[in-house]
Amino acid sequence: MSLVRLYIDEDSMSHAFLRALRSRNVAVITALEAGMIECADLQHLAFAAEHDCVLYSFNVRDFYGLHIAFLNQDKSHAGLILARQQHYSVGEQTRRVLKLIANRSAEEMLNRVEFLSSWE
Repeated sequence: MSLVRLYIDEDSMSHAFLRALRSRNVAVITALEAGMIECADLQHLAFAAEHDCVLYSFNVRDFYGLHIAFLNQDKSHAGLILARQQHYSVGEQTRRVLKLIANRSAEEMLNRVEFLSSWE
């Protein structure tokens, strides 16, 4: 079982959140680091899929729609973690993401959507 690697889209990037994840040895890359700023949502999901990263985003509606479209087209992605923007503190986001990735392997996240709200 492989550990989950995260790709944080540009809407969800927070220096404090990244520091918190990285200080706990979570493999994470941001849209900024990947040179993906101002790219379309589909490009973000394709990049994450290509690099076997679970995409983390506050853009729930659009990415859930892309998830459905991928499945309908027999395309695969490494998974999505979706959260409501400005709903969680950095500490709460970190705690919930850590709980999720401790309980789901990269293989279990394949083509799966997890909502941060489910991981109290």
